[in-house]
Amino acid sequence: MSKKTQNEDQETQVEDLKINKPLSNANVSTEDFDWESFESGLDEEDRKEKAELEKMYDDTLEDLEENTVFKGKVVRLTDREAIVDINFKSEGVISLNEFRYNPNLAVGDEVEVMVDKREDKNGQLILSHRKARTLNAWDAVNAAHDSQEIVNGYIKARTKGGMIVDVFGIEAFLPGSQIDVKPIRDYEQYVGKTMEFKVVKINPEFKNVVVSHKALIEADIEEQKKEIVAQLEKGQVLEGEVKNITSYGVFVDLGGVDGLIHITDLSWSRINHPSEILEDGQKIKVVILDFDEDKSRIQLGVKQLEPHPWEALDSNLKVGDKVKGKVVVLADYGAFVEIAPGVEGLIHVSEMSWSTHLRSAQDFVHVGDEVEAVILTLDREDRKMSLGMKQLTPDPWTDITAKYPVGSVHKGKVRNFTNFGVFVELEEGVDGLIYISDLSWTKKIKHPSEFCNVDDMLDVIVLELDVEARRLSLGHKQLTENPWDKYETKYGVGTKHSGKAVDVFDKGATIQFEDADVEAFAPARTLEKEDGSRVKKGEELEFVVIEFNKEFRRVVVSHSATYRAEEEKAAKKVMDSQTTETATLGDIDELAELKKKMEEGEK
Repeated sequence: MSKKTQNEDQETQVEDLKINKPLSNANVSTEDFDWESFESGLDEEDRKEKAELEKMYDDTLEDLEENTVFKGKVVRLTDREAIVDINFKSEGVISLNEFRYNPNLAVGDEVEVMVDKREDKNGQLILSHRKARTLNAWDAVNAAHDSQEIVNGYIKARTKGGMIVDVFGIEAFLPGSQIDVKPIRDYEQYVGKTMEFKVVKINPEFKNVVVSHKALIEADIEEQKKEIVAQLEKGQVLEGEVKNITSYGVFVDLGGVDGLIHITDLSWSRINHPSEILEDGQKIKVVILDFDEDKSRIQLGVKQLEPHPWEALDSNLKVGDKVKGKVVVLADYGAFVEIAPGVEGLIHVSEMSWSTHLRSAQDFVHVGDEVEAVILTLDREDRKMSLGMKQLTPDPWTDITAKYPVGSVHKGKVRNFTNFGVFVELEEGVDGLIYISDLSWTKKIKHPSEFCNVDDMLDVIVLELDVEARRLSLGHKQLTENPWDKYETKYGVGTKHSGKAVDVFDKGATIQFEDADVEAFAPARTLEKEDGSRVKKGEELEFVVIEFNKEFRRVVVSHSATYRAEEEKAAKKVMDSQTTETATLGDIDELAELKKKMEEGEK
């Protein structure tokens, strides 16, 4: 090739640069172009023009900054690419894959783009429509979050814990709990739907967006709630929907405002659980019973919509009439019996049996039992009624004097103890008391439990009977002979007996005689022996009875009196002899010796 021909080709390539044709359309790539031969064939003017063109091109590329969105126009479409003019030195190329959401893309359409690569290996400017959409989408999402603007989103698919939603081209997360105010059972029904959302959370670091549809519903409900609450009045009847059932009541949705029907306000009849008469989602009419100052807690009622059952109660019903009913509630103190729907009477435990031993109501009836009773009191104004069961059987005290006359002997069961005696049941409804002093003639009993046990059978005798007070006094020891009758003679004052000191203490000693039932007391001053020593525990000695009381079963004895009595007799003998004749010398000596002993004894 001649030098002239070579120069003509190089000039042609320069002209291509001047008319802004991309290098990809030239016959030679930038990599194959011979810049040294090209520059050696240029004169000074051409070199100056080349430098200006290079500077212009470089300045143009510097304007194509990353993270900047440009407006471009589609100038040509191929099978795989869209050629876009962005008013710079060269046109850019975008893969058609980025326009799958827009199958109707055509030449002349204006699109947003970002620079992906300034030059590929062919020197071509590569643009991205997807990046531009994403950047704009993030700006839109952040603006919507800041302004709390409502946005539209397309639910693309179900995912763990919620849904994937397309918002401005960004995949946002919709938690299952944020779809609706009610629990969602079927998530698939929302896939493919376009709905309104609020952007509730953005995490720029991880590029996460969380949206909520429930927030919109709650905002609407709050507005509705304000309108409803402003119109609420006591006694107002509204229609609502059962929202939640608990053991203590039912929550009802009044159209954005919740109210509570307590279980006692559901029915005039007693119920164990609200689910017995209502179910979730059921439409019901309610009446407003009460609410607090800000009307945030609303108390509702259902039974108040119907007349009170007491108003329909038979007007001929009166005290003394027999009625039948069902036990609906049990307590220790009694049972509530429903004799008509919503009409109850109380049978106190004391009215269940003639027995005076109050027991629990569970010992007589159970919930669900059908019982018969007698009306004891009836107050229609206060809607109260008391019933009795024992009145259906004869009162055992009616003929008590004939069945249990004074002096009659019977068998009874030990029911319970008190500190002062034992209660014995002769038959149901007839009890008697045995005082602790009437249990035994001889035993010293501190508490009745030392003598017998509950449920033991005892033989008793009727000592006293008070019909008006419904009181029986019984005895047990009276069924045997009183041994103290014979002890009165045997242990009379002045009698001498052999006894054993079973206990010795500061104030005296307890002395046991041959009759095991008889224990005597010896005061401390009477325990001195003849040799001057003191009686010790376990010693057997002679004792003289110095006091006897049958009523209180008391015997007082003295050991000192056994030998001092002999001394007193001797002194008396000497004194008697002095009155009849002159005392002999021997008598004087004997008297002096006796006086000495008596003085020593007193010491």
